[in-house]
Amino acid sequence: MMKPHYILLILTAIIFCCTSNPSAHFTYHPPENIHDGLRVASLDDVQINPALLISLTKDILDDKFSEVHSILILKDNKLVFEEYFPGHRFAYENANHHGDQFVWKRDSLHRMMSVSKSITSACIGIAVDQGFILNVHQSIFDYLPEYRHLNDDGKDKITIEHLLTMTSGLKGNEWLVPYSNPKNDVIEVYFSEDPLETILEKPLLHTPGEYFQYYGGSNFLLGEILRNASKLNLDSFSKKYLFDPLGIAPYEWLRLNKDVIDGAGGLILTPRDMAKIGLLFLNKGVWNEKRILPEDWIKKSAFPYPGNSWMNSWDDHWGMRGYACSWWTHTFSHVGKKIDMYYAAGWGGQYIMIIPELNTVVVFTGGNYTTSRPCFGILKNYILPAYQ
Repeated sequence: MMKPHYILLILTAIIFCCTSNPSAHFTYHPPENIHDGLRVASLDDVQINPALLISLTKDILDDKFSEVHSILILKDNKLVFEEYFPGHRFAYENANHHGDQFVWKRDSLHRMMSVSKSITSACIGIAVDQGFILNVHQSIFDYLPEYRHLNDDGKDKITIEHLLTMTSGLKGNEWLVPYSNPKNDVIEVYFSEDPLETILEKPLLHTPGEYFQYYGGSNFLLGEILRNASKLNLDSFSKKYLFDPLGIAPYEWLRLNKDVIDGAGGLILTPRDMAKIGLLFLNKGVWNEKRILPEDWIKKSAFPYPGNSWMNSWDDHWGMRGYACSWWTHTFSHVGKKIDMYYAAGWGGQYIMIIPELNTVVVFTGGNYTTSRPCFGILKNYILPAYQ
């Protein structure tokens, strides 16, 4: 017969193992219906096998993947998976850009980083549809009266579409040095006295429309173009024409000097509201039977601009990708079939992934600002194989 003190030691070991292993207590529960405009269902309801997603959640809780803050999956217009995890708040000045430890939750606002570019693009699409902007082939200086003195050396050939597709030809590439370096082209804009002048005074290095360079300066300019065209700044315009119709609140847009709104990386949303934007695009611009975005703008967002495709080794070495109207594009293989995806992507692991052929939206938030982002690997190795 086992002695009492041995039994006590065994029980203590079991309790310690369970409490030191957060994943031991995880069980899948369908998302809660909080009457925020999102319909909910279970994974079984949409023929997604829960086993791999349970395994994924446990792997994140056990730190196999660090700084994944949230994962949401929507299938057939229903939110079927919604999990949040501990991580760090964003703090630019800190090591790894990590601020305080934080347990992310459903109502936590999260910095979108460059997902903001895709939302700024959507607002331009609405502005064209509403008649504030005649078309995207207009010169940017048609809507930048305060900066026409910087229209030299062929810059008048830069169109709104060139800004949307990162093909303006202006000097500026935010990938050349780390974001922690004040000499980074986009970080320089954040700390300048006149952000728009800092962008437009740069020389034209390439013929507009012919050369891709990823540079958030384009999106600051788009916000100013929107303001001059509609008489509403990006904050007010997005509220009236996009966020209010989708029931998105609260949210924030960060501001720079001269009250320039950061349309490149300054939007702050909850993951559920990211999901609403994903569903809007999945449903070709329609929300609750009301058209918010023109369908042709969805097409411009889902297919790469000519010349904007190349091999890239980021994010688990997925290879070829493209850039459309401020949305990324990618084609991958799923059960032997080629599947097209387009997505909004932000520094640190913020994603709105839209996979029309699977009637799916996947949302991530994260804090991998100086480390590799595991999101595409998670999609490839856990989420897609769960589809039955």
